[in-house]
Amino acid sequence: MTSDEFIPPAKPIIGDEERAAVDRVMRSGMVAQGPEVAAFEEEFSQHFVAGRPTVAVNSGTSGLHLGLLAAGIGPGDEVIVPSFTFAATGNSVALTGAKPVFADIEPETFSLDPVAVEAAITPRTKAIMPVHLYGHPARMRELAEIAERHGVALFEDAAQAHGASLGGRPVGTFGRFAMFSLYPTKNMTSGEGGMVTTDSPELARGVRLLRNQGMEKQYENEVIGFNARMTDIHAAIGRVQLTKVDGWTAQRRENAAFLDANLSGVVIPPVAHDAVHVYHQYTVRVTEDRDGFVAALRNEHNVGSGVYYPIPNHRLPSLAPYAPGLDLPETERAAREVVSLPVHPSLTASDLDRIVTAVAAVAKAGA
Repeated sequence: MTSDEFIPPAKPIIGDEERAAVDRVMRSGMVAQGPEVAAFEEEFSQHFVAGRPTVAVNSGTSGLHLGLLAAGIGPGDEVIVPSFTFAATGNSVALTGAKPVFADIEPETFSLDPVAVEAAITPRTKAIMPVHLYGHPARMRELAEIAERHGVALFEDAAQAHGASLGGRPVGTFGRFAMFSLYPTKNMTSGEGGMVTTDSPELARGVRLLRNQGMEKQYENEVIGFNARMTDIHAAIGRVQLTKVDGWTAQRRENAAFLDANLSGVVIPPVAHDAVHVYHQYTVRVTEDRDGFVAALRNEHNVGSGVYYPIPNHRLPSLAPYAPGLDLPETERAAREVVSLPVHPSLTASDLDRIVTAVAAVAKAGA
């Protein structure tokens, strides 16, 4: 066992500015959804999605759920999603009463394979919802063409992709709506929360109604809604993080470039030629004994890593009933092989050297 300090796979960054912002809101006496949330929505919109209408909610999962409901998704509908992602993607579809239809991924981006998506379309398909997994954009041009040709909607799960782009166009601006997560380990956080961005003022209003018991004006309930509001406390944290996220993203990309150039014994993540990858995760493939590789990094070198995700959605007990007998070979292969190495902006040059050395040693020992 090494005596070196543990290198965590992720590390939320909360500084004095965030603490001061929380204290300011607490002293104001207005801590529920209020002016901080409104300001955060506008600033987030301008920063990431070119001014699209944006609605803050209490979690990324709420954002997907309310976005789908506001877009009219419900019982009898089908939404095509990847199985290789966090369960919130499929859960959000199921929570509307619709059916999540799982399609296979392509090996390069770990996101929906357009060929598999086309094969999964049925008369009940109402939407396609790719995930920009790990911070790399999905194949949005091809998916948009398929959606248009079949007359179905395109949504985006951009939970991990703040600032990513494809062909110079930001993720979150391709679909009718998109969701960004603000969970603590994302590239920026509000402590907890999510943002729904949309090209439709009507859909944005629908999400606003649904997040607040079905009302925009107090006691004037227009629809059956939820309590999915973001607090001003969380918004204040998010507003500060917005001022830092570009620097953190640049550091993530610099760290990833170092790993690209120096890692050996693993398959490094490819990046599409016109894509900006924001490296929420730096995910490699280990083709032999992935779980032993992860254990050796931790136990012999004190280097943390993560496996996102070891069980595809279509094999989870909660979601498997939607996909009996489904065969998704690239999804299954990814679930066996992926390892996410530390890439977060708190890494030092020494940390990066240790990661490279550890990966090489473990890979060589397992060869």
